[in-house]
Amino acid sequence: MDKRLLEELELDSVATLYRLADARVPPSTAERAAPGDAGGREAAVRIVAEAPAPRLASEPDAAARVAVAAMDWEALEAAARACTACGLCKQRKQAVFGVGHRAAPWLFVGEGPGADEDAQGEPFVGQAGRLLDSMLTALGLARGREVYIANVVKCRPPGNRTPLPDEAAACAPFLDRQIELIRPRLIVAMGKTAALRFLNTEASLGSLRGRVHRYRDTPLVVTYHPAYLLRNLPDKAKAWEDLLHARRVLREAA
Repeated sequence: MDKRLLEELELDSVATLYRLADARVPPSTAERAAPGDAGGREAAVRIVAEAPAPRLASEPDAAARVAVAAMDWEALEAAARACTACGLCKQRKQAVFGVGHRAAPWLFVGEGPGADEDAQGEPFVGQAGRLLDSMLTALGLARGREVYIANVVKCRPPGNRTPLPDEAAACAPFLDRQIELIRPRLIVAMGKTAALRFLNTEASLGSLRGRVHRYRDTPLVVTYHPAYLLRNLPDKAKAWEDLLHARRVLREAA
């Protein structure tokens, strides 16, 4: 990676960046770095905005990935809104970054924004969102309080289709950085797309329910997506069982 690029990024230290990239730090570069510079944040956002689409679903752009891994909330949201790493940016009205408490114990992750979310800039604000809010209320939770809500991709797929693997890969650094900043005590993956994103398995949703998985060091449970529940009303009872299971997992972890 170009040393001048490293000097532009806003980091606690250049050593941190190289550690994230599994590279060695040239002392001369570390000595010249000036962390905390406002221009550094803008440069980091620009790196992400101009990153090319990943060649493979498993290979997001390296420079963008490293830049995102060191961002604070402000830079991260700005980078997500400016990102052009995949084709979803072409028809979006706006990126849908996420909503909720930035130190929430619960992190709910869905698939991607729909038309209502694309218009309002907040995840789960349509009919599926109202169902999710009702389920949270039944648990004694609320978005913005004990909960953070995000999606696998930040931009609306055309026709609300399922995100493609390369689209999920392009957005992966943003979601991973959100998780690092939030440090949730539990992740709830809603739907097959979210389960695949975290667990990298094609197993059926039914076989993944009722178990405690882990994403890195965080417990994770799988349930149905609220939009699916609107089309399959009998499975609402199963989703409620999943949320009760998630609450038990969280309490046991505490």
